[in-house]
This record gives sequence, structure tokens and C-alpha cells, in this order.
Amino acid sequence: MKIPFTHRQSAHCETGVMSNLLTYHGLEISEPLVFGIGSGLFFGHFPFIRLNHLPLTAFRINTGGIMSRVAKRINVKVEWQKYRDPQKAMEALDRKIAQEIPVGCRVGAYWLDYFPRRYRFHFNMHHVVAFGKVGDGYLISDPVFPEPVVCPRKSLIKARFAMGPMPPKGRMFYVADVPEQVNFPEAVTKGIKEVCRTMLKTPVPFIGIKGIRYVARKVETWPEKLGERKAAHYLGQLIRMQEEIGTGGAGFRYIYAAFLQECADILGKRQLMDISERMTEIGDRWRDFALIGSRICKNRASKTETYPTMADILRECAAKEEKLLRDLSEIVH
Repeated sequence: MKIPFTHRQSAHCETGVMSNLLTYHGLEISEPLVFGIGSGLFFGHFPFIRLNHLPLTAFRINTGGIMSRVAKRINVKVEWQKYRDPQKAMEALDRKIAQEIPVGCRVGAYWLDYFPRRYRFHFNMHHVVAFGKVGDGYLISDPVFPEPVVCPRKSLIKARFAMGPMPPKGRMFYVADVPEQVNFPEAVTKGIKEVCRTMLKTPVPFIGIKGIRYVARKVETWPEKLGERKAAHYLGQLIRMQEEIGTGGAGFRYIYAAFLQECADILGKRQLMDISERMTEIGDRWRDFALIGSRICKNRASKTETYPTMADILRECAAKEEKLLRDLSEIVH
């Protein structure tokens, strides 16, 4: 049993899954457009939330938040379900596949057999699409991979019911209805306004532009407060969240730049092309931050590549993003 579902590799799992599902149902929408309409761009550093025993840094809004915002803003009906019983969860998945409905699943990436072992770690916020069955396995569209893969039933059950921080709890979702027409100008405007509001006006010190400056102060003091070894662990976690966990690089800044390019046409505002170029340049500086950090973690850093140097780059990114988002807010006001 195989649904004629088109797999497209993407930069991020949730946006890639949503883009592919909507395209299957006849609504052509790019991954950057999904990310932007869903107000995906975010920054938050949460020392009180631990992932793999290290502080969580988020470069996008909460898991599932992009999909729910997109569904609301373009009037798409998405059915969401979660289960306590693995058997019932798999039966529900099988029923939808038999009806030729591709199904999105939230999974723990560590338990997916098709992941190379060296790339596995406990991350329970990964998203894939099941679109068929082959023997005792499932045809899986995983946005991380260039081609569809096959996942054994036993492995998929483990992944859907992985334990640990933010467990998936058998969650699955599918598109139930797509409108004939979408008001994209309204949808992208709402998406942009929420990002500007969150990044610029959230009052707590560890979210948005304030959050970037908060982390800059933390990074600067990690070696002294934590010791070199632990500081490297903290830094490695930050870089992994920024570059490796499906952000498309630079903590989603490149994806958002691509979104702004599309908005220039959708809204008829050519000045958004300039904003897009500025966002790409900011993304390049985030990449510089990650590059220096990776060298520090591997003990390959030069004398000028230090924790204070990285803190200065973060402050530069914060200042440039603050100016960009204020300008963007004025354009779409």
C-alpha cells in the first residue's frame, strides 16, 4: 500500500512536513512560507528546562505551534490526535493510510532505525509523514533525508511513544480540509506581526532580543563559572540547537530571509527584499558564532576565538535584529 505522496527534502521537519502535506492536498505552499505564516522565528534561552541534562535554547516557537498557526491563518482543517495505547495508535495510523490519507507523526528521533547511529540522540520533537506500508514496515517521508525511507513497525512504535522530555505521546495529525482560496497577504502579515511582537516586546529577560543579550552575558561567564569542560558542553548544546536540529542554519534566519523574499511579491512591497538581504547577513553572523563555538569545543580555537568574542557576536546579532524587526514592523503596519 503506497499513497502517491511527493517527498521533498526540507530544512526543518515541522515546516517541511506541513508544506508536503498541504501540497499533497492541492495547496502548493513553500517551506519558508509555512515558517513565516506560522510565526516560526523565535529566540529563547531556558536554563530551567533541560534537554539531555543541558539548558534548552529555542530558535523557533513551541513544537506544533507553527502548524497550528498556519492551519488557523489559511483556514486549513487539521485533525490532531494523541494516544495512550500504542496498539490503538498504530491501528488509527493504519486506518488513515488505508483511506489514502498521509499522516504526520511526532516521534523521538533516537528510535528511528533509519537514522545513522552516529546521528542519533534523544530528541522527542521530530516530525515525519507515514504514507504507506511495505511488509511489516512503514513508508516514511522524513524531511531530513533526500529520499523516502522504510521504518519497521516496532521502531515506529518506540519512536511514537518515546520517553523523556516533551514525549510525543503517540501524536499524529492529518489534513482534513483545504480551502479553495487562501488570503496569503493577510496570512503573512499576521505571521510577521506576531514575530515582531514576540521578539521585541516580550517582557521576560530570556525571550526575544532580550534573550539573545541574556545569553551573551551567560556565554561570557561560562568558563569561569562552569569550568572549561562543562562550558564546552553548554556551548555545544547551544550550537547543536542552532545549526543541527533542522534549522536550515543560523537558527532559522536563512529560512526567514527566504520567506521575506516571497512576501515582497505577495504584499507588493519591494523594500522587503532589502530586509531579506539584511536577515541573510545576520544569519551569516550567527554562522560565525557557531563556527567559533565549534572550534572552541574541539580545542582548535585561535587566541582571538574566545567566549567573550562569541558574546560580542551575539550582541551584534541582537542589535541588528532589533533594528531589522522594527523596520519590518513599520513596513507591514
